[in-house]
Amino acid sequence: MGKKNIHTVPFDNKWAVKQEGMKEPLSTHYLKANAMQKAVSQAKKDHVEHVIHGKDGRIQDKDSYGKDPNPPKDNKH
Repeated sequence: MGKKNIHTVPFDNKWAVKQEGMKEPLSTHYLKANAMQKAVSQAKKDHVEHVIHGKDGRIQDKDSYGKDPNPPKDNKH
């Protein structure tokens, strides 16, 4: 079974870096930017997708750091 994606999510008035399927966060941060930095680092290390959530919990964006057979065709990076 492959590694699970990494999510940046709101968590107890902070931001958390969580791995899919895990109840406890890998880390928590006061700033979303700090959580995203940690999440990107972990996603690159694990070669998985980083899923970014907004304050409402809804997915805002995704970035793939693995071997994606269908990479997105956006121009943001």
